[in-house]
Amino acid sequence: MLKHTVFTQKLIKKIAICGGSGSFLTKTAIKAGAEVFLTADIKYHEYFDAEKKILLIDAGHFETEQFTPEIFKEVILKKFPKFAVHLSKTDTNPVRYFL
Repeated sequence: MLKHTVFTQKLIKKIAICGGSGSFLTKTAIKAGAEVFLTADIKYHEYFDAEKKILLIDAGHFETEQFTPEIFKEVILKKFPKFAVHLSKTDTNPVRYFL
């Protein structure tokens, strides 16, 4: 389930992404020329910050961060190939959805 602002009808050439709670970067994404900003935890009144200049998409906090452990593992092992990295298989998302 995605929450978003109205579609701007702009051709999408640049997308800004911030995993987790990134709504504080909305104005930065606009200044960078992004047509879309994908993040999480956007509060109701923060949607107005888009001012029809950018499409804001709230994809969920956990959902936008869930792949970062693999990314960190790849970066660490590239820099330190003999370093032992263990990724937990524990589901840490406290949010459940009622459908």
